Formats: sequence, structure tokens, C-alpha cells
Amino acid sequence: MAWYGRVTHLAVLALAATFAASYAHAANSGRAAPPPLVLSPNLTEPWLLQLQQPQQRVVRRAKPQRQRGFASLFAPRNTTRAQPTQQQRATRPAPQRQIAPQFLPTIVPYNGAHAPGTIVINTNERFLYLVQHDGTARRYGVGVGKPGFEWGGTHKVTRKAEWPDWRPPAAMRKRRPELPVFMAGGPDNPLGARALYLGSTLYRIHGSNQPWTIGHAVSSGCIRMRNEDVIDLYERVGVGTKVHVI
Repeated sequence: MAWYGRVTHLAVLALAATFAASYAHAANSGRAAPPPLVLSPNLTEPWLLQLQQPQQRVVRRAKPQRQRGFASLFAPRNTTRAQPTQQQRATRPAPQRQIAPQFLPTIVPYNGAHAPGTIVINTNERFLYLVQHDGTARRYGVGVGKPGFEWGGTHKVTRKAEWPDWRPPAAMRKRRPELPVFMAGGPDNPLGARALYLGSTLYRIHGSNQPWTIGHAVSSGCIRMRNEDVIDLYERVGVGTKVHVI
């Protein structure tokens, strides 16, 4: 570069002038001349370093290595799955027990000998039939008396009640001392939403607060139905309706 050559030339001249002045002073003072001065080619290097721009040092930071392959697949993660608290587990609704589909209400053909408007209960099949005028019958699933409490015969509906209260018979309370003497009608009452009282007996066709028992032999002799089914039957029959239990 041109500036580099000029600087080098000026540096050499300056050193030469300094040397000449020193030599003349020594001659005038009568001293012996000093040995010749040998200039190193590197004498100009300090001058050049001062004129050169300092170079910035580039510092490169190492990037974190990304795990690959199987190591990345099985590397632990800082994620935790929230576990349900004890209160959340306790408030989860319990699974509901369902009635078997065959015990849901339906219309079936009927060619029996009973007159329209008659109720026929087949305790072995767990079905109650309401005979209709067009050669059909409305069929409902029912729960019946458990072993030892089966019965049969023909009676008439002598009374109807909505949300009936319950007075367990003395014999029932003797078998089950935990039963109350009296229970007012309502959703928790075992007689359910409606009741049809049969003759002078203690038996009745009634609803239930345990609909999943329909289709089973679990009662003390009464014929139990789902609340929605006994309400439907209640609206279709009146006092004096004949009931055959077989």
C-alpha cells in the first residue's frame, strides 16, 4: 500500500538523522566514534502496529447439542401430569345401573281370553300386560316377589294413590327391624310415584326408587314397576280394574 511505503521511508529518515546528530556530537567532543549502527528491518514494526486498526476478536458460543435418535426418545421431560385430588375422585358420579332392554314398555300381539282393560301379570316372565281393544297389549317389565313370597290369583283394584305413604306391616318390620313404622310419600319412598291397591290384600302394584330391580324377584310380594311406567299404567286404569296374577 502507498501509505505503508511512505511511513516506512519517514521512519528510516528519522532514525538516520538521529544517528548523524549523535555521531557529529561525538566527533566534536573528541570521543571515539561509536561502532556502526545496524538497523533491523523490524524497527519500523512498532510504528506500523500503532497505525493499524485493532482487529475485533470474534467469540463463538457453542450451541447446545440436540439429542437425536433413541436418546431423545427416552430422555426425561420436565412435565408432570396433574393427579386428581381425593376430593375430585370422591365427587365423580357413580355409574348408573340400567334396566335390561327387554323390560322396557312395548306393544305386543295378544290373543288371550281376557277382556280389554284387564291387567295380566306373568310372574315367571316378569311382565305385566294391559289388554287393549285391537288385539294387542301394552307390556311392562316388573319386579316380583322373591322366593317364598310368590302368590297368584284374581283381584280388583280397590284404591289408587299418588306418591303414597308407606306403613310396613308388622311381619315385615319383624324381619327387618331397621324399617320405619311410617314413611311419607316422596322420591325416597319404596312405593314410588303411584300405587294400585289389590283387593283386601297387602299387595299392590307400585313404583320403585330402585328401577334397576325391574325384571328380578326381590320384593315381599308386591309388583313393582319403574316410576314412569306405573304413572302411565295409573292413567289408563281405574278402580275396579280386574287383575290376574299367574
